[in-house]
Amino acid sequence: MDKTEHLTERRLADAWTELQNYADQGNPLDADAYRLAFADPEFLLRRETRGIRFQLEMLKPDLDQTEQGIDSTIVVFGSARFLAPEEAQKFLQQAQLNGDASALLLAERQVRNAHYYDQARLFARLVAGYSARQRPEERLFIATGGGPGIMEAANRGAHEMGALSVGLNIALPHEQSANPYVTPNLSFKFHYFALRKMHFMMRAKALVAFPGGFGTLDELFEVITLVQTGKAKPVPIVLFGTDYWKRLFNTDVMLEEGVISPQDLDLFTYVDDPQTAWNVIRTFYGL
Repeated sequence: MDKTEHLTERRLADAWTELQNYADQGNPLDADAYRLAFADPEFLLRRETRGIRFQLEMLKPDLDQTEQGIDSTIVVFGSARFLAPEEAQKFLQQAQLNGDASALLLAERQVRNAHYYDQARLFARLVAGYSARQRPEERLFIATGGGPGIMEAANRGAHEMGALSVGLNIALPHEQSANPYVTPNLSFKFHYFALRKMHFMMRAKALVAFPGGFGTLDELFEVITLVQTGKAKPVPIVLFGTDYWKRLFNTDVMLEEGVISPQDLDLFTYVDDPQTAWNVIRTFYGL
C-alpha cells in the first residue's frame, strides 16, 4: 500500500488503527494532506499545535479520573532514588562483597534513607485504610508522580490495602516508566511538566513531601506559592523528615531578610512519622 486509504471513508475510530498497522508493517509514514487532522502525527506535533496538545494533556487525565470517582487525592512527593529496605540491603551486601569503598559508602546511604520508603508506604496504608471505610464520594486517594522511590512506596502502600492510586508520570530523555503499584487505568504519562503539576493540584486535599531533590523542591515550592498567594485553597502541606527539611530549607534566613512573613511559616508542618502526618490532615479537615 503506497499511501493510507482515504480515512474519511471509514469510521473515525479506525483512523488510528490504520496508522498503527502502517507502523507495524515497518512502512514510513509520509506526510499526507488528506489524512484526518486528529490522526495526523506530523500535524499534531507541529509547533503551532502546541496549544492543542496542552488541551489534550489537560483533558485526558481529568476525564479518566472523574469517570473512576477520583475526586480527592493526597499527593505524595519525594526522591525517586530511595530504595525499598530489602533492595538497599542487597545493594549493601553486594558492595561489601566487592570491597569497593565508594560503592560501600553509597550503599550505606541507601540503607539509611530506605526508612523513608517504609514511612511513605505506611502513610499510604493509613490513608487507604481510612478511605476503605468511607462512602465513595468521601474517599481520599494517594497520587504520586508514578515513578520509583518514594512514589513507588506510596503507590505500593495503597495497593497493599486494595485501594486505587494515581500515577502522574513524565516522559524524560532517560528511561522512565510507571512503577508497578500504580492502578493501571490511573497511570498517566505527561510531556509537559506544567500540565502534570496542574493535575497534582486539581484534586489535592493535602501534600506530603518526603526528602527529595530538584523535582521534589520544584513541586513543593509551587504548591507553597499557590497557597501563599491565594491562587489555591489552603491545604495541609506536610514536610516529612524534620532534620532533612530544616537543613535544606533555612526559613530563619528568609525571615531575617524579610523575604517571607512570619505567618508564612504556618503554611507547612514538619513531621517524622506516618501517623503524625495523617493526624495533621485529619485535624485540618475534622475527619
